[in-house]
Amino acid sequence: MRFTDVTEESGIDAEEYGIGVTVGDYNNDECPDLYLTNWGPNQLWKNRCDGTFEKEETIATIENDNWSAGASFFDYDRDGWLDLYVVNYKEYAPEDDFQCTTEDGDREYCGPNYFAALPDRLYRNLGDGTFESVGDTALVGDNSGSGLGVVQGDFNGDGWPDLYVANDREPNVLWQNRGDGSLQDIAGLTGTAVDSRGLALASMGVDAADFDGDGFLDVFMLHLENEPAVLYRNRGGGTYEDVSRRSGLARLTWGFTGFGTLALDYDNDGMLDLFLANGAVSTIAELRRSGDVYPLHQRNQLLRNVGSGRFRDCSEAGGPGMGLSEVSRGVAVGDVDNDGDSDVLVSNNAGPVRLFENEVGNNVGWLGLSVVTGDPPRPAYGAMVRINRVGDTPLVRTVKADGSYGSSSDPRVLVGLGPRGQVKDIEVDWVDGRHEAFQAPPLRQYTELREGEGRRRG
Repeated sequence: MRFTDVTEESGIDAEEYGIGVTVGDYNNDECPDLYLTNWGPNQLWKNRCDGTFEKEETIATIENDNWSAGASFFDYDRDGWLDLYVVNYKEYAPEDDFQCTTEDGDREYCGPNYFAALPDRLYRNLGDGTFESVGDTALVGDNSGSGLGVVQGDFNGDGWPDLYVANDREPNVLWQNRGDGSLQDIAGLTGTAVDSRGLALASMGVDAADFDGDGFLDVFMLHLENEPAVLYRNRGGGTYEDVSRRSGLARLTWGFTGFGTLALDYDNDGMLDLFLANGAVSTIAELRRSGDVYPLHQRNQLLRNVGSGRFRDCSEAGGPGMGLSEVSRGVAVGDVDNDGDSDVLVSNNAGPVRLFENEVGNNVGWLGLSVVTGDPPRPAYGAMVRINRVGDTPLVRTVKADGSYGSSSDPRVLVGLGPRGQVKDIEVDWVDGRHEAFQAPPLRQYTELREGEGRRRG
């Protein structure tokens, strides 16, 4: 794999204090566009489909000058045009900075409680290249929550795309799409606002996936080093259970500050594993005492799903790259070399970006799907894909690029089948309500599933 820096040729001149990015084809021209979140004005870069991008200056209604973190392109009104949800964090200005120190008097980052929370923003795509801000009327309930991460998914199985927002030291938010143009926060009702002890943690990276193979989307989040990661298991019927301790994740993540995280089946055995990007925000005393000039670094983690709802740390078996100790933040997952397994890209503070090439997953059976909609075709964000296997339970995956922390991933669906897995057929629940079935495609290659070309069901 070789990469060439084409930033200058692309026309992207993004000289802001960047936090994150989300990717989506907002104007339905088959070319992915970029939305950059910043401390300060966010930026929308339109893909010209010729290798260059144009900064959209005319979409006044999508301007956001706050401190933004996560963002998600998703079709909340199911009209075929991607809308945009922007997660805002804190109200901060350098001239109002607080002086925070460690117990030894060294300068330290101030905690989130020093700053006022900002409301999130929801922008509806009007289909003519412009957006309108609808958050004040569409978001039912308080949406000021110091947000950092966001992920989409149909969490209650009603066919409408919902959102889960990870808030820092505030209760998290589960926006249920009511299908009438409004979203209502039901996190408190479902058991996903706080952890099992009733605490609002420093939620940062987040992802949603079916970790236990029961067909329902679970939610996973990372926190500070003295706060274990939380896995909410979807029990169906609109309720969740914090299974962090039972799964082993509380013990495995204690002592780490986690930011980016994503579900991936790194060994293609059919069970979703987890990659965790770690790096502290408060000085690690042991590193400081040793004279480390940047006493915030930690190693990342690869947690393997071993079945029966439990995980095991297999980082040491993940190769020498997993032994690096850095200040990691964003994580994106995708099959970079198209060989049938999930590669991982990690961004670091004050350090290089790391690309981890997977050399394990493609040794067993796998199925790659490009699930698209429209003409010209683009990724069908929010579509639910059910891979029906011969003699085994179905595998459920969501078409999305969001989740993690400030990152955007490969929207293709890569499914591990193990050494003897066989596929019976594939069902897709499209965002617009259409249900279709497709014949089992060839294994060990990528196949396009286009809406309207399957067999209608329901």
